[in-house]
Amino acid sequence: MKYKVNLGVLIVFFLIVIIGISYSNVFTPLKEKTMIFNTDLRKNIPINSDISVENYFQFLDSIVLKYDSITSYKLTEHLLVRANPWIIDSLKNTDYYTMKEKDSFVYNQKKMVVLKKGATLILPSINSVKKMLTSFENTKIDVNIPEYKLRIFENSKELFNFSVRVGRNEKKYLKMAGRILDLRTKTGKGKIVRHERFPDFYNPVNGYQYYVTKRDDKKVTKLPQIPFIETEINGVRYGQLIHPTTNPVTLGKASSNGCIGTNESAAWVIYYYAPINTKITIRYDLIVNDLGNGNNLILKDIYGYKKKE
Repeated sequence: MKYKVNLGVLIVFFLIVIIGISYSNVFTPLKEKTMIFNTDLRKNIPINSDISVENYFQFLDSIVLKYDSITSYKLTEHLLVRANPWIIDSLKNTDYYTMKEKDSFVYNQKKMVVLKKGATLILPSINSVKKMLTSFENTKIDVNIPEYKLRIFENSKELFNFSVRVGRNEKKYLKMAGRILDLRTKTGKGKIVRHERFPDFYNPVNGYQYYVTKRDDKKVTKLPQIPFIETEINGVRYGQLIHPTTNPVTLGKASSNGCIGTNESAAWVIYYYAPINTKITIRYDLIVNDLGNGNNLILKDIYGYKKKE
């Protein structure tokens, strides 16, 4: 009888050991994931082939899809790129006029390589992501129409300052809208509501789609693939976009159909500092501070608002 009791105890002991080993094998990967992604450790992702502009977004989407399932946070394109700021620099260098300054004529920017084989992407840690999300929350885009300036602030710190073009002071029939529109850029407060990463190009006056552009140097090239950013101002979507122009000679002028135009390199920076819901203010302030000497500057009243007061 004593022998039977000991044997039973022994069997129970072995069962506990076997179950414990199995339990450990099943849950070890989850434990490792927690150790990697819930601390400030980072994971490196190799780039195994050259990635051109025309394949850039598809590649990023594939990375986000693959790694989002194993991170303890929601991985997005903006988080991935902000964790790898060298990508923004690479995209900025595809600017037609930047290449021209290097004595390089680029007919089709979509064919340019922006992510080179052998480079590495960093998958951000949860601690880094928390900091970036806080940064996104505290980021604001500020546009002053008569100053032709777009600024990006984080809290009260100015991060970037870009020259822009704004809407013309006129009313005109636009076939795409089907009516006469006031082309002046609308003022107010709002947010970024949409990104168009694969924009088509249409002449708003006649509604015709076009595929090439004549540059400031009179050369004709294919159109670039740079995201358009849609704004919502005072709760209304006017179709007022922030987007690049292929003719930077128009920057610093009232020369658009209402949109806010930037050069190509600036457009990439703005896109990655303006995720959906980023706050934006578009104002019409004629008196601005000249930071060079501390005096105020009085700007030209390009829309004639002061005359109506």
